[in-house]
Amino acid sequence: MTSPRPSLPPDLRNQLAKVVINARRVAEAAARHALEALAVERSAAHKAMSLTKQGLRNRLRARGRQLGDRRDPQARTQEIGRLAHEVAYEQWHRMLFARFLVENGLLMEPDHGVPVSADECAELAQAKGTDRWTVAGGFAARMLPGVFRQDDPVLDVVLAPEARLKLEELLESLPEAVFLAGDALGWTYQFWQASRKDEINQSGVKIGADELPVVTQLFTERYMVLFLFHNTIGAWRAGKVLAGSKGNHEYENEDDLRQAARINAGGGYDFTHLRFVHDEDQAWRPAAGSFEGWPRTAAELRILDPCCGSGHFLVEGLELLARLRMEEEGISLEKAVRRVLAQNLHGLEIDPRCAQIAAFNMAFTAWRLAGHPIGLGRIKVACCGLAPNSTESEWMVLADRGEEALGMEGGRDLFGTEPSLATGPLRAGVAALHRLFRDAPELGSLIDPQRMLGGNLFEAGLSTIRESLSDVLEREKQHADTFERAVAAEGMAGAVELLDGTYDLVVTNVPFLARGKQSDLLRQFADKNHSAAKGDLATIFASRILRWLSESGTQALVAPQNWLFLTTYRKFREGLLKRQTWNVVARLGTRAFATSGWDYNTQLLVLSVVQPKRNWRMAGIDVSATRGQRPIPAAEKDQLLQCIAPVELARQADHLTNPDVAILMRPIGDQTLLLTIARGHQGIATGDYASFGRKFWEVGRERLDSRVWTPQQSTVKETTHYGGREHVLHENDGKSGKEGLQPGKGVRIQGGGDMA
Repeated sequence: MTSPRPSLPPDLRNQLAKVVINARRVAEAAARHALEALAVERSAAHKAMSLTKQGLRNRLRARGRQLGDRRDPQARTQEIGRLAHEVAYEQWHRMLFARFLVENGLLMEPDHGVPVSADECAELAQAKGTDRWTVAGGFAARMLPGVFRQDDPVLDVVLAPEARLKLEELLESLPEAVFLAGDALGWTYQFWQASRKDEINQSGVKIGADELPVVTQLFTERYMVLFLFHNTIGAWRAGKVLAGSKGNHEYENEDDLRQAARINAGGGYDFTHLRFVHDEDQAWRPAAGSFEGWPRTAAELRILDPCCGSGHFLVEGLELLARLRMEEEGISLEKAVRRVLAQNLHGLEIDPRCAQIAAFNMAFTAWRLAGHPIGLGRIKVACCGLAPNSTESEWMVLADRGEEALGMEGGRDLFGTEPSLATGPLRAGVAALHRLFRDAPELGSLIDPQRMLGGNLFEAGLSTIRESLSDVLEREKQHADTFERAVAAEGMAGAVELLDGTYDLVVTNVPFLARGKQSDLLRQFADKNHSAAKGDLATIFASRILRWLSESGTQALVAPQNWLFLTTYRKFREGLLKRQTWNVVARLGTRAFATSGWDYNTQLLVLSVVQPKRNWRMAGIDVSATRGQRPIPAAEKDQLLQCIAPVELARQADHLTNPDVAILMRPIGDQTLLLTIARGHQGIATGDYASFGRKFWEVGRERLDSRVWTPQQSTVKETTHYGGREHVLHENDGKSGKEGLQPGKGVRIQGGGDMA
């Protein structure tokens, strides 16, 4: 593969983090001040306010309501928290995106189609009485009309000059190397949310609509992306290469096989993380299998990332598939890039800001591959986390306006009560959007149009609905509320196309969120729709993904490792083992993420919906540290996964005989289990608790503050905040200075067992 752009080194990553965190603080304060100056939160405009500013105020209030800011119908005041955040985000990120384009030589003056530098933007800005990054941001928006909303009123908010100057200083304080790094764009939103994420985690609140996108966002390490793509698409390609060779015994090792599978077009692409094993007759095969049921050509592959974040999987997919299609179809790189974006890659994201970054990231990558900006068409990334934020009757005004726009006369039947045959499907479709997305900020990609509404959801056709909404947007610019609803509805219609689609590969880093931290809505949804997988949001997603897959489709996940063995997920595991083909499991353990501070046990998993063959041997790779040993850092895991860690093969059916149907690297098989020869009466416990144990409220604050009593963390029947923290133990008399439980009368050995 052509040399990948370098990752941000720690010093530059830390510098970017500080700049972005400071930028959010400055931008949000300035945005709130500017909105207050426009009386957006007040019941009425200032008396001296011009008609232009009054019009902007009305548009901003409508935008805020669509974002979820509540309006008091009696006092006519309105919240501005979400709107202020949106103003801050859009103004800062437009500048940030523009600099990414500038430093990579990709910013164009749209009217004349010529590249422009930051200095040239400064000259143009001086003539217009503005600043260089406002000019550059405007050019970027016009270059990507499908990514940046041209009519967004938040961009008409003028921040105070001192705040704008501070944002420019922050942006320009970053060295050029930041904008040339391969992962910098992905980090920008992670750092934007960093302070808010810490605030939520420390609060202990249940994770609902406002918290979910922040808490579950996690930067996906590149080696994870490579491993999952290389052991799906790479394995599929390698299987075809091996099938076409006279005999694959000629290959001596995995390096030879990876070289044979290499894509040579477009500068080349190497499957560095693709693993191979010998089958039973000592012939080579991809460890994950060859995915024989997939389409025959890359042009037919449909790929979805339903939790796409900043677009890590989508960008790598573009790099890989563009070269593969060049080779298969004999076309230019530019043509291959356009075809991949139009036909192969799809992304969904609950956070509209992340969805925007992902779309920009894909366009940025496409232009970088081509060496210059090229026309891209519609990038298929949609936000699935926007709610209507209006009543159904208010929402149905869109249908009325849509009927008028499409020339549908007589929207009612002869009796004036029911929609006519001409208009009924359109009204039903608009109403369906409202019902589907009313809980979208919490459900996001879990929305399942067929299961939630059933039948022919959109008899009018999504294309007809989108056409009517586009016309509404043109006709309703003077009616702010209707206009903002139409913008939201058009986005929802685009999301439904992806939510209701079928895919050959769904590849993603699923959100990690234990059931005890989920909102009531999420738990109730899981109970109804994914009961066997309800223990974690990650497994709920693994269950949802099954409904997206084609008859031979595959899911490839970054996921928590604990559902491979915990009894909570036994039923879910058992069903997957009986009905799905487990291609490969890579246990990463802790420290899988290099920089996030996240220490969750993690796995990489590939499984397909095809019924497993009777003697199918699934592949397992373990790069986790043995308990008590030094944790293996992410960079080392990367190297181990590529070529060092051995690939274990085990019959999939054998896992069904493991205790609790646990997924093990080496199934137990016919080995004797300890439970057949020994009994454990009790686990770890405190001897003579009656003498040495108390509840903390029995002891008193003064004695707790001394060294006599020590808090004890015990077990709980179910996950609760601060559960199991009510006990304290008497350790010593506070005088001896010795640590630990002191021997005394009544102390005894605890936790023994006996032989059966």
